[in-house]
Amino acid sequence: MAKALIGYLSSDLQTTARLTAENRRLRERVLDLEAIVLRLKEENDALTAAQAASMLDLDSSALQEMQPV
Repeated sequence: MAKALIGYLSSDLQTTARLTAENRRLRERVLDLEAIVLRLKEENDALTAAQAASMLDLDSSALQEMQPV
């Protein structure tokens, strides 16, 4: 039975090396994509803060224009 199981398992070293290399490449790609997502989130937060600040500036200038002379 053990011989049948060992024969069933892939013992091809080339396939194992190829799968290991592909796994390493995919892990590196995931790390790259995670870094891109983090950078984009930071940029989005900065743009959101800048937009909020500009909206506050517009609101304050609009309120000053509405004040009686």
